Amino acid sequence: MTNTRIFGTALALVLLAGNAIAQEAAMPKAMKPEATTAAQSQVDILLDTIRANRKALVAANMNLTDDQAKAFWPVYEKYQGELATNQDKVVALIDDYTKSFSDMSDDKAMKLSQDYLGLENDRVQLRKTYLPEFAKVLPGRSVARLFQLENKMDAIVRYELAGDIPVLDEKAAAPAEKSGMK
Repeated sequence: MTNTRIFGTALALVLLAGNAIAQEAAMPKAMKPEATTAAQSQVDILLDTIRANRKALVAANMNLTDDQAKAFWPVYEKYQGELATNQDKVVALIDDYTKSFSDMSDDKAMKLSQDYLGLENDRVQLRKTYLPEFAKVLPGRSVARLFQLENKMDAIVRYELAGDIPVLDEKAAAPAEKSGMK
């Protein structure tokens, strides 16, 4: 029961931080505050909070022995560092989308879709790369548990983002900008 409470508390913190980032990104351009160093610092702090809470969730739910923890955490830190690069690109993509979603051309929509799928592919490839690395320091069931925890955290953050990111109006693009794709 204790692990469930820790997981729930940490997850709530991740959701709150993720929701704040999504709300800023989803704000219409006219309502967005001017891009300042302070605003960027706030986003950076929120991203750091999400990342720190992910680590806390993993720590609370992996039940690692001292020897396992000693071997696991350096690999996990490296993994999270590489994953953070991907996550930063996704945040930039969402920002680009929200800045232009109301009058986005078909070509821009296709480019953003392709970029998003490329980032998703990169994330999956990164996980595939780290699977054997985690298997070197943890038993198979623990590796599977780690990826389950990662998937659950990702699903919750994605759910929150999905509720806050506006859906593209397929009929809003100017006729001259349409690329002819159906």
